[in-house]
Amino acid sequence: MPVPIHDRRRRAFGPAALALCLLLPLSALADGEGWLEVTAGNGRLIASLPVPEGEGWCLEWNHSVAGFAVLDCYRHREGRMVLERSHLPDFAAGLDHIPGRGRQISDGEGGYWIEAIDEPVPGNRYRLRVGSPEVNHRLLHEGRRLSLSDQAAGERVTIHLRTSASIP
Repeated sequence: MPVPIHDRRRRAFGPAALALCLLLPLSALADGEGWLEVTAGNGRLIASLPVPEGEGWCLEWNHSVAGFAVLDCYRHREGRMVLERSHLPDFAAGLDHIPGRGRQISDGEGGYWIEAIDEPVPGNRYRLRVGSPEVNHRLLHEGRRLSLSDQAAGERVTIHLRTSASIP
């Protein structure tokens, strides 16, 4: 059973809403509707959440060397998963702004936002090797978080935005 996004202060979905999410056939997606799904390599559904047209979410993780949180933020735009922006608290190992790929602006706290990246993700999906609990890959959506590392540390997962346009 997939785990709903949650934080320690509140539950993300009640049992009835979660059951409805799991039972909704993909063919029932209307224009503008979408579901973000995280699936393990063996097909196990880790998370499924509604992401209508225009709504966004972020993938956050702790940098494996420096330990600070890094963010990649996406949006459901016209049926596509689009990488909009990234937050880098520092240009530590493996982190940098690539000239011509978005605009680098200060976050006012010593770090940087890379804005206006606006890159569609091919096929509305990408694979991720989920990090250890120290790295703690997590999805952020509507003020709630789901630790993928709690669910699938060391596993390859697919993060996929399903829309009416992406259903065969």
